Amino acid sequence: MTKRTFSISSLLLAFVMTMAAQDIQLPKPKTTGGMPLMEALSKRQSNRDFSEKELDNQTLSNLLWAAWGYNRADKRTAPSSRNKQELELYVVMKNGSYLYDAQNNLLKQVSNQDNRKAAGMQPFVSIAPVNIIFVADKSKGSDLESSHTNSGFISQNIYLFCASEGLITVVRGMFDAKALAPALSLNENQVPILAQTVGYKK
Repeated sequence: MTKRTFSISSLLLAFVMTMAAQDIQLPKPKTTGGMPLMEALSKRQSNRDFSEKELDNQTLSNLLWAAWGYNRADKRTAPSSRNKQELELYVVMKNGSYLYDAQNNLLKQVSNQDNRKAAGMQPFVSIAPVNIIFVADKSKGSDLESSHTNSGFISQNIYLFCASEGLITVVRGMFDAKALAPALSLNENQVPILAQTVGYKK
């Protein structure tokens, strides 16, 4: 191997490693403990008074597992019509946008830009640390009406988790789907259904 070939190979390896490092491997979610259900229900509420404080990776892992993780080999923490599991969660944060890979507990980066302004029309959306976008994949055979219903199950899981963990949240229907599609690299079969903002109270 010539010196020039070695140099090119080294640069390619470094590039691949850098690209892989853009994904976020979340820690294993903690699936025990938390507030008793009835108490969490009593504290469940919508709140739009977000601070800029970011969620640590353990909290983010727990949140996403509670929302739409696997609690059995092939079943989730929320139901879906005819078990289509057609919904995908995209996580929009200051440091980029990510697709939640529940099987591998991984956030796959789809953009390294701060796309929070595209995630909603209210001012607090671009301040809050986390915006979760519920995206229906029509290629999995579910109709959009069912996807809207399925999104409600996931949203309530997020509400209860936030109530239990001292976070605040609000579910939103106001967002620009046309701006979100390129920001999240969505294809023609992927349709944004709902958005939910999560963070700490100001």
